[in-house]
Parts: sequence; structure tokens; C-alpha cells
Amino acid sequence: MNMPSRPQLDQSDTHVETAIRQVRAGDVQAFAAVVRRFERPLRAWLATHAPPGVDIDDIAQASFLSAYTRLDEYAADTNFAAWLFTIARYQLQTETTRQRRVADYRSRYAPDLLARELDRRAADAATEQDARLDILKECLDAIDDSRRRFLTWRYDEAISLTEMAVRSGRSVMAIKKQLWLLRRQLQECVDRKVATASS
Repeated sequence: MNMPSRPQLDQSDTHVETAIRQVRAGDVQAFAAVVRRFERPLRAWLATHAPPGVDIDDIAQASFLSAYTRLDEYAADTNFAAWLFTIARYQLQTETTRQRRVADYRSRYAPDLLARELDRRAADAATEQDARLDILKECLDAIDDSRRRFLTWRYDEAISLTEMAVRSGRSVMAIKKQLWLLRRQLQECVDRKVATASS
């Protein structure tokens, strides 16, 4: 990653060097002065160099954390700003590389994963539908022949309600009511058996 030079910060920042010495001496809280001094310039630099999608706050935080944990590697009274910004550059490169890999992975494998998931759901739905059809056949077999003939006429032979009324010697309204009762009986039977199978 080719990056422009880091902003020129005041190298005679004696209070930063003093804070670093205090941290090395065991005063952990002194590092807050270092963060305060470089937080805005570091975030501004990251904002101008980070590609879209990179959280500059995360990179800044990781950079300060890395600088704190590696503070013994910093040569005192040199250029802390340059050292910190180098750490930030590597943190940014690492995150950019990670995001590229994730995007590459998604572009390669997401369509395949989606297709697999859709196939799995379709297979599950087909299996569930087959099971419900088997249960429906059981429920149909439980209905006596004299009433099941109405279902056969209507759904197997596609006979009109009027013709069914003529064949059975009933009114069209009576045929409608009989079909409604049979459909409700079948639905309740299927629901009951599905619930029993699931428990």
C-alpha cells in the first residue's frame, strides 16, 4: 500500500516523551496524555487513507493499543509520531487485506452457499409435503365410503355441485355443507397427526 508521508508533528513534544518515561516507570495512566496528543491527527490521517468500509476508530484504537504494548521497542527521544504512524499504517494494511479476503471469499462462495441453502430448504419442504400427503391419505381412509364419495366426485372426477346434488338426491346447499364438513374433518385429522409426529 503506497501511502503519502505522515503529517509532520512537533518532534520537540517533551510532554509526550515525559509521559512515555512515566509509563515505562509503571504509571499506566500517563499513556492517556499520549493518546490525547495524537488522537486527532492519527484519526485525520486514517480518514484520508482508509478505503471505504474500514472503521478508522477501530484502527486508531488498535494502533494505540499496539504502541502501548510495544512501548519498550520505541527509542526514547526520537520521533514518537513517526513510530506511532508506522504502527497505524501496518494496522490499516492488515485490516484492508482482511476486508479484501472477506470480499473475495463472499464473491466466490456466497452464490454457492445460497444455492445449497435453497436446495436444502426445497428438499426439507418436499419431505414435509410428502409426509403431509401420507397423513392425508390415512385421514381419507378413515372416512366411511358413503361420505368419501363426495370428495371423489368433487376432486377426483371434477363433478359440478349440481351434478353431485342430482346423484345423491340432496340440494346443492347440502352438498356444499357436506364438502365443508369433510374438508374441516380432514384438516383437523392432518393437524392432529402432524402435531403428534412432531412431539
